[in-house]
Amino acid sequence: MQGMMINRAKELLRDGTVNRVLGWQAGEFVYDITPAVFESEEELDAGFVYNGFCGNNLSKYLVKETLKDGKILVFLKPCDTYSFNQLLTEHRIDREKVYVIGIPCEGKTSGEMLKAKGISGITGISEDADNFVVDTIYGQTTVAKADALEERCKTCKSKKHVAYDELLGEDGEILDSHRFDMVAKLEAMTPDERFAFWREQLSKCIRCNACRNVCPACTCEQCVFDNPKSGIAQKAAADSFEENMFHIIRAFHVAGRCTDCGECSRVCPQNIPLHLLNRKFIKDINELYGDYQAGAEVGTRAPLTNYTQEDVEPSIVYHREGK
Repeated sequence: MQGMMINRAKELLRDGTVNRVLGWQAGEFVYDITPAVFESEEELDAGFVYNGFCGNNLSKYLVKETLKDGKILVFLKPCDTYSFNQLLTEHRIDREKVYVIGIPCEGKTSGEMLKAKGISGITGISEDADNFVVDTIYGQTTVAKADALEERCKTCKSKKHVAYDELLGEDGEILDSHRFDMVAKLEAMTPDERFAFWREQLSKCIRCNACRNVCPACTCEQCVFDNPKSGIAQKAAADSFEENMFHIIRAFHVAGRCTDCGECSRVCPQNIPLHLLNRKFIKDINELYGDYQAGAEVGTRAPLTNYTQEDVEPSIVYHREGK
């Protein structure tokens, strides 16, 4: 797939359809993948990669890229296209300045996940339908995908692209992912058990803001967490209340707009399952207002911003089964 992507990107640069390409490149280590912009065929040959480590959602980077002159080519995985559509709905991307190529994805892993399984000296990765084949300085190791996938990939909601100008490979289908199973387990806990769970998780937060910075739903030009007069500017939490509220406030800010791309949890250096906060809101919205998937279509209004006569009434007390 990497070769096909590079060749197609070169063709589009050559014929003037685009003047740059948004993709992935490796850093100091082969598993240290970062988004990158390539402006020539030589740069593509020298640095462009696409492999099992390329989990980064590229859609958010288009917010700044489409402010520049010319059209940019971007490669989007199925889950990324939902974020792309949501950003279009919020008028954060200029669609006329983007050429989208949809690419298939069978799930991604990370260097940290593989190292946690005792694999070191990683020099490369390839994959088949069921396994990651990891090259190391000590030889080759095969790891079952089921044991090494990112959490969001284990509960992938869709292999279907909802936005593209062209596809490379076959498109997939929307999946029955069971992505709300862990949310249901948390709901089944007692209030004290849930509080203890989230206190343990959120107490790990070092306020690096990686979750906010990577989130496609966080595109405010001025963020409240950067305002030195707000009392909650970028700093270590002063107490447990701040530890809790930073992430809860952010979850409220993206409610109804979060596409459940899972980038927040992927980049968290403390491995906090932040996606569960967002999935809780998504699950509640689905149950109270009807099924809704942010980013499935451009221009749709989220239930929290769109009044209908079928909306749940404030006076209704919502009881879940078994409670």
